[in-house]
Amino acid sequence: MEPDLHELLRSLRVWDTELPAFAPEDAPADPLTLFTRWFAEAVAAGQAEPHTMTLATADEDGSPDVRTVMLHGADDDGWAFASHVTSRKGRQLAARPYAALGFYWPAQGRQVRLRGEVTTASPEESQADLHARSTGALAAALVGRQSEVLPSRAELDRASDAAWERAERIPDSPAPTWTLYRLRPDEVEFFQGDARRRHARLVYRRTEAGWTTGLLWP
Repeated sequence: MEPDLHELLRSLRVWDTELPAFAPEDAPADPLTLFTRWFAEAVAAGQAEPHTMTLATADEDGSPDVRTVMLHGADDDGWAFASHVTSRKGRQLAARPYAALGFYWPAQGRQVRLRGEVTTASPEESQADLHARSTGALAAALVGRQSEVLPSRAELDRASDAAWERAERIPDSPAPTWTLYRLRPDEVEFFQGDARRRHARLVYRRTEAGWTTGLLWP
């Protein structure tokens, strides 16, 4: 018997653990400081893969797209992630260099959402980012052809085996289409869940004079 999706959905509960307190009035003046603090607390709470995030883009016609990617870093220049410039997301960002990121850390009932312009790093910085990662990451990048039609799993196996051999033999092998991207947010929202549904939503907005903050209804 196939599972009943709606029955399963009704059986689920969220936040069956004690959630941390959050006082928006005590938040730091810039979102990066608060993000770093929350990220460290998510790691300490045992959140699985806290560095994964949702990346939303749109194509040249405005149709939205979304996927999960990995955070490569965050600083005053923006939140960084990487992909092939020839991939679907790469083509979409070339057509519309604006995107949104979303983090969800259910261990603490927290979300962080960002929107802003996306820029590309230099080829040298992009390759340095790639070679600072694992052998598996390099092998995957060397396979390339991301988002293209795959004729068969056998062809992927052959390409992957060759890429792994090269990555292990030449660990500084270049992957020319691999590109480091940075999203420089003009808006960052921090969401702290509450068991009584009195969620806290603090939003930072970038202005010429710096960051301003405000609250949103949950």
